[in-house]
Amino acid sequence: MDFPFYTTRQNHKIFYSFLKMFSLEQLAHIPAGFNNSLFWNIAHVVVTQQKLVYGLSGQPLQIADHWVEKYQKGTVPQQAPTPDEIEELKELLFSTLDQTEADYKTGLFTSFKTYMTSAKVELNSVEDAIQFNLFHEGLHLGSLLALQKLVPTE
Repeated sequence: MDFPFYTTRQNHKIFYSFLKMFSLEQLAHIPAGFNNSLFWNIAHVVVTQQKLVYGLSGQPLQIADHWVEKYQKGTVPQQAPTPDEIEELKELLFSTLDQTEADYKTGLFTSFKTYMTSAKVELNSVEDAIQFNLFHEGLHLGSLLALQKLVPTE
């Protein structure tokens, strides 16, 4: 199971580069025809990974509730992120992944609640969730690549 963690880490390096490359205003910008921002997409992938892996395994999420409330599936940005939120998200990209990998390797995830995703992929194990998460992150990386072309330059 090392490869999915390696690949996720590579994705997170790309997400991190977006957080460093763009200003707060650019990260918060929602172009016409879109429902969310660069920042929302990055925060959303962190929240979704936590819900898929920890939540469906009956374990407490490793992020604060306010992240889930603001960035879970079905939410839209209500306000621009703060500089502190940007810094915290930079850390969460890697701390949550490191913790998930450690918890997986120590056998924390002993139960799993089967879940049908909106992409009609049934998840039956934590391994399924970890691998499906890569698909989900790929979708949002595509969104980031599209959004970045529409962000106003400063």
